[in-house]
Amino acid sequence: MFNPNSSLLAGAMTRDQLQAALTSAQQAYLELSTGAKGVSFSYTQGDGTRSVAYQQTDIGQLTALIQLLQAQLGIVKRPRVTLRFRY
Repeated sequence: MFNPNSSLLAGAMTRDQLQAALTSAQQAYLELSTGAKGVSFSYTQGDGTRSVAYQQTDIGQLTALIQLLQAQLGIVKRPRVTLRFRY
């Protein structure tokens, strides 16, 4: 059972901060899922060429973060767990 008082996010952030983090994570999930977020960019300035590279986010880790934030906010009762079948 999920306990919001002992989770990784307990006491660290206010409810408004948690809600803002959830919104940001969900937006990142949408951008990553649709391919709208770039990873590497190059541009030319007056004194030469510059490039910027961002780290590619793992969609599984992003999904886990969203589920943790939702559980901490009480949106879902507990994060989803892996289903295991018994034969």
